[in-house]
Amino acid sequence: MTAPALSEAVASVSRTRGRVAGRRRAVTVALALAAVLAFCLSLSIGDFTISVLRVLPAVFGAGDGGEVFVVQSLRLPRALLAVLVGAAFGMSGAVFQSLARNPLASPDILGITAGGSLAAVIGLTLLGLSGLPLSLAATAGALLTAALIYAFAYRRGLSSYRLVLVGIGVGAVALALTQFFWTRAHTHDAASAALWLSGSLNGRGWENIEPIALMLLVLVPGTLALGKQLNVLELGDDSATAVGVSVQRSRLLLLVVGVALAGAGIGAAGPVAFVAFVSAPIARRLSRSPGPALLPAALIGSVLVAVADLIGRMALSSTEVSVGIITGIIGAPYLLWLLATTNSSGQGD
Repeated sequence: MTAPALSEAVASVSRTRGRVAGRRRAVTVALALAAVLAFCLSLSIGDFTISVLRVLPAVFGAGDGGEVFVVQSLRLPRALLAVLVGAAFGMSGAVFQSLARNPLASPDILGITAGGSLAAVIGLTLLGLSGLPLSLAATAGALLTAALIYAFAYRRGLSSYRLVLVGIGVGAVALALTQFFWTRAHTHDAASAALWLSGSLNGRGWENIEPIALMLLVLVPGTLALGKQLNVLELGDDSATAVGVSVQRSRLLLLVVGVALAGAGIGAAGPVAFVAFVSAPIARRLSRSPGPALLPAALIGSVLVAVADLIGRMALSSTEVSVGIITGIIGAPYLLWLLATTNSSGQGD
């Protein structure tokens, strides 16, 4: 290749990278604004409606006293928790799907959510845990489940479809054990566990914010810092090793942070269905760029949970529908569509 041709090729690659990076930045900003809008609507809409223009001043204690009380004491903890839980699940799903290079490899499908739920139900019904101890128990359960799945699925390498199948099996066992402990619990504990297992933000207060906020304060920067290694791992183990990435060490670190993110969300709101599953694919389609799209996936998760919680609060006048039920209604058709298209294109195993 001549020098002018090489120079033109380098310039073309640079322009393409610039366009991709510019679109990803624009998508990230747009999603951040959408998350802020969903957050404000959650604070505004309810039995006592408050103008969106007066919501943010009320958050900081300015304006009418009644509005300040409704926003700060009744709606703000729940709205903030929805954003944090959605971000945790969304980023976790992006990590798992990129690591396995399989759109089915999310904490929901792999059984990691079921394992975290089992640990949390044991903590709720037998140990009386709440707050940070409950979040740590859910994270520990998710980590143990991930270790079991990895051990059972590893056979001179790690096939993504074997990982999914083993995860489904381990998740089924964890679900059965969860139901066992749930049915053996006292009536009050069983009712609390049932509400929590549906993936609910009902009755959440400030005491539920601190655990997940502290965990995300550590996990989100750590995950973003590992994002470059995740990009390289998507090219395959041989390519990653060739550019100097320690494949096993990077995969282990990413697995730990992905599981911990899912555990943080489970401990705060229960197993909110399909948020981790759908957030990353939507983020990649919007950004139209390769890679895990970690931050856009987190923002998609925040928007999805906040909007689903708002729908659940307003759908029925007599009762509230758990956010996990709404996200399940949204996510289940996507799962069926993905399975159908994967099978028809010959990509299924």
